[in-house]
Amino acid sequence: FAIMNRPAPVEITYENLRFLITHNPTNATLSKFIEELKKYGVTTLVRVCDATYDQAPIEKEGIQVLDWPFDDGAPPPSQVVEDWLSLLRAKFREEPGSCVAVHCVAGLGRAPVLVALALIECGMKYEDAVQFIRQKRRGAFNSKQLLYLEKYRPKMRLRCKDANGHCCVQ
Repeated sequence: FAIMNRPAPVEITYENLRFLITHNPTNATLSKFIEELKKYGVTTLVRVCDATYDQAPIEKEGIQVLDWPFDDGAPPPSQVVEDWLSLLRAKFREEPGSCVAVHCVAGLGRAPVLVALALIECGMKYEDAVQFIRQKRRGAFNSKQLLYLEKYRPKMRLRCKDANGHCCVQ
């Protein structure tokens, strides 16, 4: 059983949005994982792969854990996209400066796709969002996911009508 060389967690910050893209911890690495989450001020953790560790210790630290798994290498189902954007609208409004962590197994496909969607919903062009994330997370996104992001039509759900076109979460 090879231990995968997992990339370090990366923080993606854009305007008022803060994300932590991370890999899948194990029960053995959980305490270090929780330390990382706390270091970045994470208040919500979204898992988009099957759960492989106990979430109770994370919740005990006051961090909400949400399970929205979808297939590896695939774009997210529309329900996951809806839930994700609703979460972000509420989260960044109610807790400005908070950080939302998201992880899949290696943190290279599913998790970056959700962060890219948030950036696109903020008004970033898809190519810019991809490049922005890849600068910090080399190897993020496969061709199927890139095609999905390219075709994605944002509804600007993370933008304020009244603001000067910044992200909804002032």
